[in-house]
Amino acid sequence: MPNSSRLLPRLSFRSAARVAALCAAAAVSTVSMPAHAQGEWPTQPVTILMGFTAGSGVDIVGRTLQESLQKSLKTTIIYDYRPGAGGNVASEVVAHAKPDGYTLLLGTAATHGINPALYKTLPFDADADFTPIAPLVEVSNVLTVNPAVLDVKSVKEFIEKVKANPGKYNFASTGNGTGTHLAFAEFNARAGLDMVHVPYKGGPDALQAVVKGEVCCIFNQVQSVLPQFRAGKVRLLGVTTKQRVQVIADVPTIAESGLPGFNSTIWFGLFGPRGLDPKSARKVNDAVRVALETPAIRQKLIDAGNTPRIETVEQFKATVKADRQKWAGVVKTVGASID
Repeated sequence: MPNSSRLLPRLSFRSAARVAALCAAAAVSTVSMPAHAQGEWPTQPVTILMGFTAGSGVDIVGRTLQESLQKSLKTTIIYDYRPGAGGNVASEVVAHAKPDGYTLLLGTAATHGINPALYKTLPFDADADFTPIAPLVEVSNVLTVNPAVLDVKSVKEFIEKVKANPGKYNFASTGNGTGTHLAFAEFNARAGLDMVHVPYKGGPDALQAVVKGEVCCIFNQVQSVLPQFRAGKVRLLGVTTKQRVQVIADVPTIAESGLPGFNSTIWFGLFGPRGLDPKSARKVNDAVRVALETPAIRQKLIDAGNTPRIETVEQFKATVKADRQKWAGVVKTVGASID
């Protein structure tokens, strides 16, 4: 087994982050435009917070759906980026926001599946403080390497080379405790590899570190790595889902490449604060369904490496609960913990 202290550094979720998030919640409330008239929600712009950086996979999906959501909801959608602590900063803002439907969260398997098990304490309850609204897509990560640093052409070669050089190679992630981090940690544990984890602030920074050769590799979202792959700067070895991804159908799954049963799928979805009017939640859910059923939007998401996912509010609530249980098992398996 690899040295877990190298794979899984411990952090402190600083009180300063909580203060910043609470201030941000107040700021969102302050800048929201007043209702133009009494009527059915929404009567003013809707702010959707993202816990990850602009240019990340979450951002790409959000931008792809933005115009359709605005048309269906007949209002302006404003994206507000609050990266930090694996999505916890943005999540806390929404958890403490007024449940009027004007402050929502574009959450992920990290914010509502991984973090509740990973962090010993959170300034919110990932279950009780949110209203699940709708999933958007399922996303596969893909083992991505810089061939100038690690010249291998398959998952099998990757495992053999790294195993023969314990502690030599560094892997990047989009942040401590994120899906990209845990996917690699689980992969290393299953394969018996000793690698050094180097966390970055977000997806773009982490991928650039691979391209520049600062680290050898990353498990990153397919849609994020496609441009660099098509430019010949990185090599794709295996996807983390059970099935191959349509847009890179020649890339095998990790499971069929030497680690049977390996499956690390993440999702993106919309949440509101606790107490959100069910009518508003259903209205957003309907708007998401319209967007995902629009052929041009659906194909754009698929071409970027995503799998559109349509569920009712009730189905999504069950999905989030089941995913939280699954990731709790993964966190326990790899021994991850953040104070």
